[in-house]
Amino acid sequence: MAAREAPVVDTATETTLPTIEASPQPGQIVNHEGKPYTTIMEGLAYILVPLGIPTSTNPNMSKEDTQRQQVFYNPIQQFNRDLSVLAIKTFGEDLVQRKHEKHAQQKKKNERKKKRADKVAAESEHTVEAIAEDSPSTKRKRDQVVDDQSEETTENRAKRMRTVESGHDVLPLDPEITLATMSGEVDDIVDPKIEAHAKWKPQFSILDALSATGLRALRYAKEVPFATSITANDMSSKATKSIALNVKHNRLEDKITANTGNAIAHMYSFVDKSGYDVIDLDPYGTAAPFIDSAIQAINDEGLLCVTCTDSAIFASHGYLEKTYSQYGGLPLKGEPCHEGGLRLLLHAVASSAGRYGMAIEPLLSLSIDYYIRVFVRIRKSPNDVKMLAGKTMVVYHCDTGCGAWSTQFLARNKVQQNKNGGTFYKHSFAPGPSANIHCEHCGFKTHLSGPMYGGPLHNVGFIDRVLAQLNEVDRQTYPTMDRMVGMLHTAREEITFGANDKASEKADGSGHLGPLIPKADPAEIDHHPFFFIPSAVSKVVHCSAPPVAALRGALRHAGFRATMSHCKPGSIKTDASWKDIWHIMLEWVRQKAPLKNELKTLSAGRAILSKRNTHERVAEAANVEAKSSDQTIESTAGREAAGEDGQGAPEANEADGTEGVRPSYLGSSFEVKFDEKLGIDHDRGKLVRYQLAPRENWGPMSRAK
Repeated sequence: MAAREAPVVDTATETTLPTIEASPQPGQIVNHEGKPYTTIMEGLAYILVPLGIPTSTNPNMSKEDTQRQQVFYNPIQQFNRDLSVLAIKTFGEDLVQRKHEKHAQQKKKNERKKKRADKVAAESEHTVEAIAEDSPSTKRKRDQVVDDQSEETTENRAKRMRTVESGHDVLPLDPEITLATMSGEVDDIVDPKIEAHAKWKPQFSILDALSATGLRALRYAKEVPFATSITANDMSSKATKSIALNVKHNRLEDKITANTGNAIAHMYSFVDKSGYDVIDLDPYGTAAPFIDSAIQAINDEGLLCVTCTDSAIFASHGYLEKTYSQYGGLPLKGEPCHEGGLRLLLHAVASSAGRYGMAIEPLLSLSIDYYIRVFVRIRKSPNDVKMLAGKTMVVYHCDTGCGAWSTQFLARNKVQQNKNGGTFYKHSFAPGPSANIHCEHCGFKTHLSGPMYGGPLHNVGFIDRVLAQLNEVDRQTYPTMDRMVGMLHTAREEITFGANDKASEKADGSGHLGPLIPKADPAEIDHHPFFFIPSAVSKVVHCSAPPVAALRGALRHAGFRATMSHCKPGSIKTDASWKDIWHIMLEWVRQKAPLKNELKTLSAGRAILSKRNTHERVAEAANVEAKSSDQTIESTAGREAAGEDGQGAPEANEADGTEGVRPSYLGSSFEVKFDEKLGIDHDRGKLVRYQLAPRENWGPMSRAK
């Protein structure tokens, strides 16, 4: 018999420490196998960290202490975990409802089979009564009918056994018991399958593929009420021992299973078998090696959650060969590079899923701090997979010049009408390149990015339901609630341009959202991806940057939609073309911020200014008199047509008869009014839309050893 473990005594207080069997409490110090641990609470879960490991979020904490802390617990990632819990809970309500509906349909189907069996039994009874009057030929036919029924019963029994072995949720009624009941052989019989139907509960399984301490799995078990089984996997045996310790401390042995093994091998083991409803991939670095196996292990209509922290790869041009090998596309340079990273990751997931007849639907795709996080619904739909080529695009980007871009989709999905009046999609090649080798605005060479996903990044109905969840949660459980509300509102405005969509609300007008997440159009593409930064475009023409509200007001006054992107503060996402954007910017130069210094001859800004023209010619002398030669910019084109460079052109010169002259840019000649009131959205409230770095050199730090 093993000796009893000696209790650990806290030397500071001379008290015996409780063991891990004690009720978990935040800040509690417990003993396990002679070692003291500190209890950390996040959400409704608790994890044990060896005593002496710092667990503070203090920005003044040293880098060494931060590194020691992140081996066990990274508080910076709490926003990721809070959002993941609510996203999985929102998705789970949808999936559980669908399973209930499927189960009800199966139950009705079984009832219809029972009625048909009743009818067959009645006819058989009538046949038995008339057996004495049967002729030999009739008797042979009756015997054949009985034999056929017996074979059908055997086939149904085998089918039922195959259903049970496959682990399906819906179990058909036992035909033997049903026939026995109908034939009157048993007066009072209880069908165990009927009891199973009455007590039926849908399965909802989750895989935390790279679990480490198991904190995510613990929170899913505690905070997702309908989760039935959770697997916390890690390749390190020490990590799985830590997971088992935390599971025991939280008393969740009946829900969570700690598994030691390679995550890829574990997920591939579910090929041709029922897998998981939710798979969460949160590695250190890229998730690319795990995507294909995750597609194999996820159930139809399942949710794939993916985090990638290698922003130096997916959002930078320094390692473009690595980007292509990991994500199957080249990165986007410039300000919208993180949105380009999101689309590269979605492209990698969609390409992998498409090989197996699986289509993806992005529910929420976010660029957060130093990483990206996507929530993607995976469904078995070969027809939707056919849309993938028409939703995949390459980008022509003037990254070294003015920063403009244009997109080129690889194929076209065109709606056609059949003879019966219905519609179907015809898939064809897309026309030739949508851009020249040189930028039409500044003349600099354009570079290729992609291929990448060209569909919408979010599902509005899903975001609405996550926001509804946030209205009911406890702020102490979800301390990052304010930031979640702000980022989700920004993501919703990003996809809708601020429009309120009531289509997802109940038809009865109650305003409450049902659990079912509306399915997006599988052929829908994003015609206006990416965003621009006012300061970046101002830098091209060397003028002071306009306020964001003023620029948004000018776009809206001209009839365009404009909002912000969740990826970066001060961003503007609009459906205006780059030709319209440059027209507005040159009007900003003319009306509000005249240039003081001459631009270089071969610069991008000089080329853009040279493409400006006016409806009426203005005398060159008026331009000379307005500004002295050392304060004005007079390009060659500007000398020929006054005002072309946006410099000394008089705004209203009655003597020259040019009052009211409005310059244009490459055909864009609409009136530009910088209305800041129109550019401010008063109904948005004060939301925490963007996170500030809590400490210097903030990020994932080095890999734990």
